[in-house]
Amino acid sequence: MILGINAAGWAFPPFIIFAGQYHLSAWYEEEDIPRNWAIAVSDNSWTTNELGVEWLKHFIKHTDGKVIGARRLLILDGHESHWSLEFQELCKENNIYTLCMPPYLSHLLQPLDVGCFSPLKRAYSREIEAPIRHHINHITKLEFLVASKAAFERSFTSANICSA
Repeated sequence: MILGINAAGWAFPPFIIFAGQYHLSAWYEEEDIPRNWAIAVSDNSWTTNELGVEWLKHFIKHTDGKVIGARRLLILDGHESHWSLEFQELCKENNIYTLCMPPYLSHLLQPLDVGCFSPLKRAYSREIEAPIRHHINHITKLEFLVASKAAFERSFTSANICSA
């Protein structure tokens, strides 16, 4: 799951990458899943250069008009998908300045890991606790989406984002 947050304390909708080759209609028919969440697939659920560009378009769509001034700063962890020519050109076209954190230090330099992503992990664990207690160890992608929505709403609050 790729998430984004701005300094004003709001999170834009998640961009979720599942392992697979095809989208399933059930992912989009579930009433609890917000329509503005993006769902993508890759063979191994990893971000590719193409998915990095799709995420950037998602970022632009959900941050356009919410910025003060003409420029946006995008802080990145240095994944190779952030350095594709298409990614960089799209940033330039949209007045997005990128700042890449040094390798192997992003865990120290990302306060959102503590303020938002740790609460997200704990909230998700609470969401899937009941099935695990009943020895259900496989969570389907649809169940993941429903549990993720509840966890996202509990953890990505303005208070958590601003404190991070």
